[in-house]
Amino acid sequence: MQNIKLTLEYDGTNFVGWQVQPNGRSVQAELERSLQQILQIQCKTNAAGRTDSGVHARGQIANFLVPKSVDVVQLLKSLNGVLPDDIVVLGAEHVAEEFHSRYSAKGRRYVYSIVQKPTAVLRNFAWHVGYVLDTEKLEHCASAIQGEHDFQSFCKVEADVEHYRCVVQSSEWKFVDSRLEFDVTANRFLHGMVRALVGTMIDVGRGYTSIEEFQEILAAKDRREAGMAAPAKGLCLEQVFY
Repeated sequence: MQNIKLTLEYDGTNFVGWQVQPNGRSVQAELERSLQQILQIQCKTNAAGRTDSGVHARGQIANFLVPKSVDVVQLLKSLNGVLPDDIVVLGAEHVAEEFHSRYSAKGRRYVYSIVQKPTAVLRNFAWHVGYVLDTEKLEHCASAIQGEHDFQSFCKVEADVEHYRCVVQSSEWKFVDSRLEFDVTANRFLHGMVRALVGTMIDVGRGYTSIEEFQEILAAKDRREAGMAAPAKGLCLEQVFY
């Protein structure tokens, strides 16, 4: 068996997410359909992160096993020739058979983008927040989640996981061009975690919630205590680390 690793970029606007769903267009289904067209064999793909509906990726990693020899240079060209315009394969390479895009990952980096003025160009890639935001308070929140914590307050209640502990390796708010970005890297992320964190942090930045209350929400281990989830369109999976 050959194990092939793909690096993917996609605009998540018109997808129900990475994972195949019975009622919508998914990145996984488009990729597997294209692989079958090229290789003439069904391939089951794995992904490093099961991005939700509307979430984007610049560095999604997928892998699949195939029982025949594959020229990865030609595969890269062929995939980009048949995939829809909102998915691009940035790289293709052979990896060890035991490599798994999800379970072999040591960390993932997400960026959430916010604009504070109406935008046409970025309307599908950033959340327009019209409030005046205290960026110093946002930075306090970003610092508060660094290290190992239980993030049950910031994940969807139906998340099927053994535990809610994640190690946040870096977390910061910064200005990039006209955008305010939350840049976070962790060993793992729970379902809906980044969006719930951003939504709650924005409540702090606008003065609706205090920094002390944010820390209490983190300690509460109760999703009902946190704020609304930020819209999916502002979130992008940037990198996966192995």
